[in-house]
Amino acid sequence: MQFFKDLSLSAFTAGFVAVLVGFTSSVAIVFQAAQAFGATPGQITSWMWALGLGMGLCSLVPSLILRQPVMVAWSTPGAAVLATAGLAGGFSMGEAIGAFMVCALLITLSGVTGWFERVMSRIPMEIASALLAGVLARFGMQAFAALQTALPLVLAMLLAYLLARRLLPRYAVVLTLAAGIAWAAVGGQMRWSAVHLAPAMPVFTAPQFSLQALMSLALPLFIVTMASQNLPGVAVMRATGYQLPVSRLITMTGLATLALAPFGAFALNFSAITAAICMGPEAHPDRARRYTAAASCGLLYIAVGIFGAVVTGLLTAFPQELVVAIAGLALLSAIGGGLVGALQSESQREAALITFLVTLSGVTLAGIGSAFWGVVAGSLALLVQQYGRPRAHQPPRRP
Repeated sequence: MQFFKDLSLSAFTAGFVAVLVGFTSSVAIVFQAAQAFGATPGQITSWMWALGLGMGLCSLVPSLILRQPVMVAWSTPGAAVLATAGLAGGFSMGEAIGAFMVCALLITLSGVTGWFERVMSRIPMEIASALLAGVLARFGMQAFAALQTALPLVLAMLLAYLLARRLLPRYAVVLTLAAGIAWAAVGGQMRWSAVHLAPAMPVFTAPQFSLQALMSLALPLFIVTMASQNLPGVAVMRATGYQLPVSRLITMTGLATLALAPFGAFALNFSAITAAICMGPEAHPDRARRYTAAASCGLLYIAVGIFGAVVTGLLTAFPQELVVAIAGLALLSAIGGGLVGALQSESQREAALITFLVTLSGVTLAGIGSAFWGVVAGSLALLVQQYGRPRAHQPPRRP
């Protein structure tokens, strides 16, 4: 099979780091969202089964078919919205499931009509690159902020990264992760008690539909998923040079969410942070073989879903500082590439900087995250500066 011929240690490690970062950084929010609707322990496990299976299959299958990295994750801001609205509104689990299905239908509709892809195609590359850099830079900052609470661990990982980048650049992330795990294990920082041997079992919940749940759960979940997840996800694709069928893939995530919603899958969407890990040069120097990193990520997500509590315990056993450090170091090249793409055009530099800074600020307005407002601010700045002016003459490209 071509996949095994193209697979490399660096690509598999990129997939593992993507799962590690994506899972441990937000799984607590998903738990809170489930508990807000009165979920039983069995239902919470079912949520992880449905989400793991959905993310895994939606990443694995299209990556193998298209031979390009397709990265799908759960909606972290969507989980935060659900956790808040669930506690405030007193919704039942059945009403939540009904809202998930309505949201899935709206996502599917946006993919079938192609309106989201048409909007994204009108955003200049400089704005998209600035959005990418702004989304990722926060993780880079967190990597060095971890020095305050785990100075020896983060310093050891930073030293391993710098040495590996000089001596074995292709395996820099692999060696950095290995060094971090070894340091944490020797220092007794691994929480092995979190590991429990128990498979996940799906639990079906019949949906209930109400106008209140539609307005308070389904619509906010759809809006933040499209604006705070799918928008930066497409920006990562464009900034890394992958031309993927966005509308068809969004339709796929909507249909997958619809099928798995009765078991707890609240919203599947493009990933941004973890996508940058698997689409960057650290995954593989050959762009044509980076799809194996996304496919590996998909396989691991499926394992998370099937084995539930076992894999959950293994992933949460890592110290938080190790997770944020490996994420930040693995994203350095992607952050640099985003900044280069954002600032290369002098005529759009200020608009790109505004996009970058608003996105980096983390501001949330009307429940929508900074990624959306960064694009809005940058696009408005570009409109004010460029509207009505003749386009600068572009010299002909050399053949």
